[in-house]
Amino acid sequence: MLTLHVAEASPEAVVLVDGAHLAAVGRYEELAAAHPQARVRHWPGILTPGLLNPYGPELLEQTYHPDPREADTYGTRPIGGPRAEALFRADPARRGASARRGVQRLLAHGSVAIAGELRERGALDAVRRAGLLVGQRPPSLPGPPSFSPVPLILLPALLPGGPARFAVFDVPDRTALVREGSGTCVATVLGGRLVYRAR
Repeated sequence: MLTLHVAEASPEAVVLVDGAHLAAVGRYEELAAAHPQARVRHWPGILTPGLLNPYGPELLEQTYHPDPREADTYGTRPIGGPRAEALFRADPARRGASARRGVQRLLAHGSVAIAGELRERGALDAVRRAGLLVGQRPPSLPGPPSFSPVPLILLPALLPGGPARFAVFDVPDRTALVREGSGTCVATVLGGRLVYRAR
């Protein structure tokens, strides 16, 4: 089924998704007229190629993401450093589930790719199942690991025939995205699948 994804602040950057690929990229009026049978998804903000988060190993292998059922004991925020290491040592089975929750947080921040060499099977499986790309790290990393790193790294422009991989942020423009960060993500699409949608 064909689906048009339209973000209200970027009507010139509408994508037509056909399965796992982009059938077309262009203005809403033109694509809607050419494909009247397509389902239309409207989003606030801007549609982008999505982000590369360069901190894959740090966020997925060296950080513990508590299960919501553990909130009374560990809270809800990611746990790093020696405390995370101790949790993983005490129960190595935590690694896989933690990595899956970490991947969900990446998707919720508009990340469609990560960088850095993953070594843990749980993290590798979580990334593969989600469909995240794994790329090379930039030559230097600017700051501490974060789901909204500074600076944000956008992937190259979306092109017809390319993979249906993008993210939508509820901001008026890219300048606002840089200022407000990737926590403004409202939707992430990988392989044509809506893998994250803000409630």
